[in-house]
Amino acid sequence: MANKQFVIIGLGRFGSSIAKTLYSLGSDVLAIDKDEEIVQEIADSVTHAVQLDATDENALKSLGISNFDVAVVTIGDDIQSSIMVTLLVKELGVKYIVAKGHNDFHAKVLYKIGADRVILPEKDMGVRVAHNLVSNNILDYIELSEDYSVMEIQVLEEWSGKTLNELKLRSKYGINVIAIKRGQEINLSPSAGDIIKNTDAIVAIGVAEDLNRLEGMIAKSN
Repeated sequence: MANKQFVIIGLGRFGSSIAKTLYSLGSDVLAIDKDEEIVQEIADSVTHAVQLDATDENALKSLGISNFDVAVVTIGDDIQSSIMVTLLVKELGVKYIVAKGHNDFHAKVLYKIGADRVILPEKDMGVRVAHNLVSNNILDYIELSEDYSVMEIQVLEEWSGKTLNELKLRSKYGINVIAIKRGQEINLSPSAGDIIKNTDAIVAIGVAEDLNRLEGMIAKSN
């Protein structure tokens, strides 16, 4: 399965969080901001980072924006630039557009000009958005706090046929399995002797960083 290609436009805290998380999950990420210092800071955490003014249509064209699967427009409180860039990437042929909204009115405008999804950051944090965007094998991701999360993920093929006790997921990956999903059945109280099958999904709780690392391994194995 080919990785999706993402272009993130606007690298504040929210945009940088999305860009870095998508890249850590194995996606191709082009990060764009008009601030050269910010671009240099994120360069090692994404596939490509470019300094330019995204309201310049010719500059966007030169990057081949139309070839990207998803554009995420996360420009800050500059509503006019946000609207202009969203309109440009739509006209240039990006298949799916996610835009950051400043308020409900801004969100309505973004939807009207072609955004497929509008995020209001106070309601939907950057890391959570990134996981939803690449949810081919991540069935659900719930952010409990800045540090701890619950994630439902497909199992690694090498886990098949082994018990939870044999896998030692807590010591190896820092996670605790709180449920096993097998088809329509969900085991909400798994024991150490329960055997994992390669078609199972597990629901795990742990430090967000540990879950992200494991998720990246699973994404690469697929």
